[in-house]
Amino acid sequence: MQDIKHITPDFAVSPQIAPVQLAELKAAGFTTVICNRPDHEDAGQPNFAEIKAAAQAAGLEALHIPVTPGQATRYDVVAFDTAVTTAQGKVLAYCRTGARAQSLFAAIRG
Repeated sequence: MQDIKHITPDFAVSPQIAPVQLAELKAAGFTTVICNRPDHEDAGQPNFAEIKAAAQAAGLEALHIPVTPGQATRYDVVAFDTAVTTAQGKVLAYCRTGARAQSLFAAIRG
């Protein structure tokens, strides 16, 4: 899969993923995906239920921690930290461009 940016060996970010890419992510060694996009943020964006169903079919855990750009709350950061630190393997977090997911990761590591 292109556009994956590895931040650490066990954490990466990417722009929006499609349900058909979940099996590829599993094959690449990821165990968990975190969606940081609210549903219906953009027209044509797959909703989280579609991503979660495809993730489960591929044997991945999928978590939804939606964050409006520039408006992450303390709760969002804590939920993201819990998701990343309790994951059993490699994590891919995604949003529209990957920037929101990367900012959340920086907040938990800062």
